[in-house]
Amino acid sequence: MKGYGLLQVYTGDGKGKTTAALGVALRAAGRGAKTVMLSFLKDDPSYGEAMVAQYLPNFTLCQVGRDAFVNFHNPDPADLKMVRDGWEEAKRIISEAATDLLILDELNIVLATDMLPKQEVIQFLKEYKGKTEIIITGRSAPKELIAIADLVTEMQEIKHYFHKGVSSRDGIDH
Repeated sequence: MKGYGLLQVYTGDGKGKTTAALGVALRAAGRGAKTVMLSFLKDDPSYGEAMVAQYLPNFTLCQVGRDAFVNFHNPDPADLKMVRDGWEEAKRIISEAATDLLILDELNIVLATDMLPKQEVIQFLKEYKGKTEIIITGRSAPKELIAIADLVTEMQEIKHYFHKGVSSRDGIDH
């Protein structure tokens, strides 16, 4: 697609990082672009994006994780394997230019917690960015990733209804 190939990073402690990436995917679908979304650390078919994926043209969602809590201080080997497998798939997609837009959901937290070596990911992205638009989401984006990104947006929490006792809502929060 014309003009695709930049690296975008959505980070911060505020709500909306994945939602913003999905908004770009919606726009891309409207223009006939092909999108792949790899959702690291997630495997929950009840997430709204997992439920709608079949209806959005040229949109493929792969959840790369377990539907379980991840202990970032002592990750389970199964979580590390799933993260590695997801990253290997991302590398394949990027190196083959197999899609127009690739969303790597929650990859920031994977890098920030050393579930994947930061330098390996940064070096690969530096070498291969330019053909596929890449969006990386999640809290705590490493400064090395921010340095090579073409766009960085930080979502900052100013106020959140969770603090008033409003729990996560289907279709709004997941």
